[in-house]
Amino acid sequence: MCGIVGYIGREQAAPILLEGLSRLEYRGYDSAGVAVFDNETGALAVHKAGGRLQVLHDRLRGGADLHGTAGIGHTRWATHGAPSDVNSHPQVSRSGRIAVVHNGIIENYSELRAYLTGQGIPFRSETDTEAAAQLIEYFYSGDLLAAVEKALQRIQGSYALGILCADCPDQIIAVRKDNPLILGYGDGCNFIASDVTALLGHTRQVSYMEDGELAVLTRDRIQCYNRQMQPIQPKPVAIDWEIDAAEKGGYEHFMLKEIMEQPEALRRCLSPRIRNGEAVFEGAVLNQAFLETMRRIHIVACGSSYHVGVAGKYHLERLTRRPVEVNLSSEFRYMDPIVDERTLVIVISQSGETLDTMAALREARRLGAPVLSLVNVVGSSIARESDQVLYTWAGPEIAVATTKAYTTQLALLSLLALWMARRLNTVSDEAYQAALAGFQALPEQMEAVLSRREEIRSFASQSSSRSSMFFIGRNLDYALGLEGSLKMKEISYIHAEAYASGELKHGSISLIEQDTLVVALGTYGRLFSKAVSNVVEVKARGAGVLALTTDSRKEEMARIADGVMTIPDADDLFLPILGAAPLQLFAYYTALLRGCDIDKPRNLAKSVTVE
Repeated sequence: MCGIVGYIGREQAAPILLEGLSRLEYRGYDSAGVAVFDNETGALAVHKAGGRLQVLHDRLRGGADLHGTAGIGHTRWATHGAPSDVNSHPQVSRSGRIAVVHNGIIENYSELRAYLTGQGIPFRSETDTEAAAQLIEYFYSGDLLAAVEKALQRIQGSYALGILCADCPDQIIAVRKDNPLILGYGDGCNFIASDVTALLGHTRQVSYMEDGELAVLTRDRIQCYNRQMQPIQPKPVAIDWEIDAAEKGGYEHFMLKEIMEQPEALRRCLSPRIRNGEAVFEGAVLNQAFLETMRRIHIVACGSSYHVGVAGKYHLERLTRRPVEVNLSSEFRYMDPIVDERTLVIVISQSGETLDTMAALREARRLGAPVLSLVNVVGSSIARESDQVLYTWAGPEIAVATTKAYTTQLALLSLLALWMARRLNTVSDEAYQAALAGFQALPEQMEAVLSRREEIRSFASQSSSRSSMFFIGRNLDYALGLEGSLKMKEISYIHAEAYASGELKHGSISLIEQDTLVVALGTYGRLFSKAVSNVVEVKARGAGVLALTTDSRKEEMARIADGVMTIPDADDLFLPILGAAPLQLFAYYTALLRGCDIDKPRNLAKSVTVE
């Protein structure tokens, strides 16, 4: 959530800042602002606006009205203080000499604010960020770096900070603790950003700041320091994907583009890991010695990644015969988890920066458990702090609601389950080879599912006026329903809930009334007859039913459901992957017909870096 961009060089900064911020809009925000050192006045020019970035862009005529070659910019998602011009970032100190942009939460801001107010320093905003700007100026006596260092000793919480001082127009200071921040290296210029997409138009050489690091940027160099303020030199890495990967490519929305990219994303994820008729995994955690002593598996994740874990639990337990527990990241470290050196902890995160998941990872490592992470973003914090990382290679995902990252996570976890079963001798050779063939056919099957999108659009046109929906299913279909209901509520703002079908009569069936829409999931063949019974059950209470099943069972389901979506017949391993696509499209077209802001749904952010 929130976006930071900073530039120092020889060109005018404001247009570059606005361009970078536009590439970070997908992260979620409610206001935007920039601060630029004005060479003519010798002061900081700060401009902020509530609402969309376009408001600020229009006020500044695309940056043409701001003159200066060093600046910082921000898109804010409100945590302290309502969205407004005054609460937008950058926040400035009393004199206006110091401007700060900030992602994260300053936990002791009330204490800092009370102290500074007691020193006669007035506050203008309701934000925690202003406390950082005022505190830095309080300690400032001509040495900006020393003032920042003293301020950081007093600040508690999580933060990525970009700091600009009117007395030091030739430098920007960047600080990172528990929030991502990237350094970009240019020719006669340098950058900071919270996401690499903001920088692709200007540089492909970046380095990822480690937790607790500080960096001083000038136009010609970047000097980094560790927690002890000792100079260090990070090694830049090259970004190898093109800028058009972060563009819409002719699609109306990023979400639809990313839904349609799933076949290729699955190929990138799976093809390198299946070689010569074998699934291939290796590394610090995934070795035979550990597998033979492994007693249990914990999966830890948030949101859609948690739903990957719920589906993955069924696969892992069936294939490896090891107990698997799935926990929400936000609960894991508070539940006194039972993990040790013989427990495999799998953390799943699209961004690799999810703060709750990061905290859970650190708790697991503190308890001695090896941590394996599944992430999409190379070089992200979770990837760097894990004992081993498996990248999904889904490519950049811009829409807030995840699609291709979800299906590649699930495909990767499912392939991992098969590989572990092979190593543990808990799967037959015949079943193993059949499953590998299924993985190789999965991208083509996904293409077949996506080719039916116009049919799914017609179902959405019949459902877009609903105020509530229920998704029901058993086993793998229940896991699929969790994700389907989340997609619907995320982007269409329709109340949607998922229930295990067997629990209907234990309370939730009381919510079914005339014309309630129930999305009944019946892809899991072993329990198809029970899925049919549940459809009959809800229809008897007046519900309308849209079902999802496999091609071979469409005719039977069509006899009782009001509408039927289908996916190709496949092994159980692939049903939740293939089944996700129709539910993504159903949610997308429903939201489209309701006129929702699909790529940037209200109150949501792509990367959740606050608790």
